[in-house]
Amino acid sequence: MASQAAASAFNGSMKKAHAGLKRINLEGLRWRVFDAKGQVLGRLASQISTVIQGKDKPTYAPYRDDGDMCVVLNAKDVCVTGRKMTDKFYHWHTGYIGHLKERSLKDQMAKDPTEVIRKAVLRMLPRNKLRDDRDRKLRIFPDSEHPFGDQPVEAYVMPLRNVREMRPRARRAMIRAQKKEEQLEQAGNDKRKGKKREVEADLTE
Repeated sequence: MASQAAASAFNGSMKKAHAGLKRINLEGLRWRVFDAKGQVLGRLASQISTVIQGKDKPTYAPYRDDGDMCVVLNAKDVCVTGRKMTDKFYHWHTGYIGHLKERSLKDQMAKDPTEVIRKAVLRMLPRNKLRDDRDRKLRIFPDSEHPFGDQPVEAYVMPLRNVREMRPRARRAMIRAQKKEEQLEQAGNDKRKGKKREVEADLTE
């Protein structure tokens, strides 16, 4: 019943969602669900690459493919910091002379947001023979529905972001800027008070 409900709620391509699953030995693997809504792209991709390689397990070995299945939801709501949405570009070549193509992150998000997360994760994986097998364990969906309701899925809790303390040089610059603003405000107030006194003196005369 759960699988039928999930399949009825899922509006995407079932063929694409289940592509390559027969080549994966699912015995003993967990199904981890990542919610990309509001998450920073790089931090999310680093956590996915850790789970998909099995580095969160005590049995991890670099030559073994013990990573879990990763299902990423809400890919269209992933966030980036700074001005990467307009300044970051993806480049590829078609093979013909002069056919160097590029596409901004903003255009790629509008075209296919799942490829943004897929490229970020794949570029964090080692370039070896296990890379294709690990890529098959990654299932990304733009919305909150997925067709794996019959599997024992479990939500992945993202670790808290450790905000680094401000460096001394930056702290001193911030203090100088605050003092400068206070001095400017005080100078502006003194000018207003001086003008007010002049007006009052003119009125008394």
